Amino acid sequence: MLKKLLSSDPILKNWQVIARVITGIIIAKYGLDVFSHDKMKGNADWLTEIHFPAPVFMAYVGKATELLGGILLVFGLVTRFASIALVVTMTVVIFIMGKGNIRGDEQLPFLLLLFFVSFILGDAGKWSLDYLLFDKKSQTQKP
Repeated sequence: MLKKLLSSDPILKNWQVIARVITGIIIAKYGLDVFSHDKMKGNADWLTEIHFPAPVFMAYVGKATELLGGILLVFGLVTRFASIALVVTMTVVIFIMGKGNIRGDEQLPFLLLLFFVSFILGDAGKWSLDYLLFDKKSQTQKP
């Protein structure tokens, strides 16, 4: 057992599926604010205070991206495209709205950003719609 723990072989081969689904649920939960008028008004007011362009529109774009991107991650559908949109959103949240304070208030957005980057560079896993729709078909075709 100790040899297994010290080796570079993965202990759990499909760990990225678990990470993708949990991360998708977390970010989609934040995106649900799009349905709350009071929360969206607060977001738009805050964006106005920091002189963000088109604050109401951008508040809705950000929250809709979080909601839709999270749902797509949960199902593993167009994972890389959803992750790219979420990387852009988290980059704006961290470095423009939060002034890059990754050791303070921006810890969660920064960790989510790292997960989204890993989903771009890695794969969605065998238990995803990406695999069922795109990868599996290419595996059955022989050159």
